[in-house]
Amino acid sequence: MLRPVENHSLPRTAAFFDLDKTVIAKSSTLTFGKSFYQGGLINRRAALRTAYTQFVFLAGGADHDQMERMREYLSALCRGWNVRQVKEIVAETLHELIDPIIYDEAASLIEEHHTAGRDVVIVSTSGAEVVEPIGELLGADRVVATRMVVGDDGCFTGEVEYYAYGPTKAEAIKELAQSEGYDLARCYAYSDSATDLPMLQSVGHPHAVNPDRALRREALARGWPILDFHHPVRLKQRLAVPPRPALLAMAAIGAAAATAGLVWYTSRRRPPAV
Repeated sequence: MLRPVENHSLPRTAAFFDLDKTVIAKSSTLTFGKSFYQGGLINRRAALRTAYTQFVFLAGGADHDQMERMREYLSALCRGWNVRQVKEIVAETLHELIDPIIYDEAASLIEEHHTAGRDVVIVSTSGAEVVEPIGELLGADRVVATRMVVGDDGCFTGEVEYYAYGPTKAEAIKELAQSEGYDLARCYAYSDSATDLPMLQSVGHPHAVNPDRALRREALARGWPILDFHHPVRLKQRLAVPPRPALLAMAAIGAAAATAGLVWYTSRRRPPAV
């Protein structure tokens, strides 16, 4: 059961969310493997390897060494890709691939933080071309993501310009706090991986979400809340069901209308006074 988030007005605060296996149930980048294959960006062998990498990522998470190998693999894989084509593929398949794997619990938390007047920031190691559209889909206010070097020909060179990983995430959060006026002691952070310990330690309200073994151990030792998200749901399905306050308001309006109708009907049937 999710704990209600506190409502703070001033100073400004934010909630920082890791993306993969925290807000969505899979790796955001690897999820597009089939689409990149169909778009001609990768061959069948690379598509199969991407699918296997996704399986390993889901089965046991990824420690520092595995993340480094994944970074090297993806950097080499995307060398020569046309950036415009990548963005078009992501835009065309975003709702089909990402919408069904968004955790209902995470979407509810994002709504709660916005209701509390808090900014929502997605902080992900995945590439900006993938993370930024997902952030927009989720209604995030800002996105911090890995950026690849783009050559004069509009294609990725295979080099990394900015790697949003580990301590770099924490540095990005601190820079945002300075530029946006966030009080980090009153901010929230959510992640599934021990590689994000620097990010979690930089805020006053860290949370472990579906944590790997190392993060679960740290969370228990530090007394951090541990959240288990298990229910991916399409955002459209969530929007089809009004939130509880809306249901209560609708019920109240319905009751008032019924009462008014009953008064009118009774007055019509009441015999005239003699």
